[in-house]
Amino acid sequence: MTVKSYKEHFPKLAQRVLIDDSAVVIGKVTLADDCSIWPLVVVRADVNTITIGTRSNVQDGSVLHVTRPSNTYPQGLALTIGDDVTIGHNATLHACQIGNRVLVGMGAIVLDGVIIEDDVMLGAGALVPPGKRLQSGYLYLGSPVTRARKLSAEEIEFLRQSALNYQQLKDEYLAQH
Repeated sequence: MTVKSYKEHFPKLAQRVLIDDSAVVIGKVTLADDCSIWPLVVVRADVNTITIGTRSNVQDGSVLHVTRPSNTYPQGLALTIGDDVTIGHNATLHACQIGNRVLVGMGAIVLDGVIIEDDVMLGAGALVPPGKRLQSGYLYLGSPVTRARKLSAEEIEFLRQSALNYQQLKDEYLAQH
């Protein structure tokens, strides 16, 4: 794994974290307990912070980044990911807020200032434009994203189960080393 400092900032890793050998984690990053960062993921927090919550997973080829302070955003924009979140393969998350129990589909792009509330499914290939808010309890699809329908109780439970599945897989990988 490549865990690198940026200036005086070195990533903070909690307990039972998996970072694949081919992943890169740089700078002002905080990974909570039981996070998993899978192959070819880039988590680059050089000009702001990235925080990833407990049992969240970032799957292969995803890119996570932030924005620096500017006239538009005097503090810049951090990237925050809640607990029990599944980030699908090749997703791009840029300076946004992701709540708890969210699934971000494969290849989705989530841009600056977006807020995704708790218990949301974002479909594969979705594009969430800057500043949009996705309300809790819904499936969102498309490019640009639109609200498709309310999630069922089973789908909401799946959000938690998806994170638990990746926690178990992470534990199996850690047990091999």
